[in-house]
Amino acid sequence: MTTPHQRPLGRTGLHVTEIGYGAWGIGADMWKGAQDDESLQALGRYLDLGGNFIDTAMGYGDGHSERLVGQAARQHPGTLIATKISPQNMQWPAAPTTPAHEAYPADWVIQCTEASLERLGTGSIDVQQLHVWNDSWLGEGDWHDAVTQLKRDGKIRHFGISINDHEPHNAVRAVETGVVETVQVIYNVFDQTPQDRLLDACHMHGVGVIVRVALDEGSLTGTIREDTTFPEGDWRHRYFGGARKAELQPHLRAIEQDLGITTQQLPETALRFVLSHPAVSTVIVGMRSVRNVERNLTLADGHGLPDEQVAKLHTHRWDRNWYLPAQE
Repeated sequence: MTTPHQRPLGRTGLHVTEIGYGAWGIGADMWKGAQDDESLQALGRYLDLGGNFIDTAMGYGDGHSERLVGQAARQHPGTLIATKISPQNMQWPAAPTTPAHEAYPADWVIQCTEASLERLGTGSIDVQQLHVWNDSWLGEGDWHDAVTQLKRDGKIRHFGISINDHEPHNAVRAVETGVVETVQVIYNVFDQTPQDRLLDACHMHGVGVIVRVALDEGSLTGTIREDTTFPEGDWRHRYFGGARKAELQPHLRAIEQDLGITTQQLPETALRFVLSHPAVSTVIVGMRSVRNVERNLTLADGHGLPDEQVAKLHTHRWDRNWYLPAQE
């Protein structure tokens, strides 16, 4: 395998592998079936093959994901780690009326960052992010003072935000005012709303874009059928609840027919669609097995999709929010 292609992470000066490692699944709480030994093998394989960017969070398995990431990263100098601070009020996503001081008071931001550093076992965090966000928090509260102090103390290198599910408009002001160096956002063939304003703003202002949910929590892998079931307690049981698995199928078949691809080619097509946008720095993919790491990292080759395929996929936008409970 050739060395994975890297892109600039906005104006940070960091260069990150196009395919990043998304470490939510290895937290082993909301995604069932993860085994630590297999997770560590997958992390190690990703880093051995030249991957260099891992995204985790304090909320993934109550810090378990961070511990595993730190264990792997310490054996691979040069690994770049992004993590996230859960809101103090544990409100997901942040309500429009939530004031900044309820979600991210300065002492909470500092306390959580120091706890993450201890779990990771690293001297600093390359990208620290707030795990929820409201643009109304600009100029409100003391969270920004904490970010400034953490940078000054060398505990974090760069600062970003993880945007509320399906709310890319709710970070445009943060990008335009220059308070963030990165944004993490849902962007995929179905949810193309970041193209409306956010991605252009990031490109213009030099803000790095970390894409999550590029495979729509598994929809765009083509492996979820009407009869697919998930273990008790696995959050995908809710995401694909009600009639959603049946609703999904004609959308997948339409993509396959329109582009002349097979179901097996769906995941690569979906990831390359995201990487075709010039504002995107990296797409983080959940990879709990060595096989998935090896398959996905081959896509970090500097190539997106042909323009005509991107144009066709633009017509398959499907605006909906499956993080909300399904109608039974």
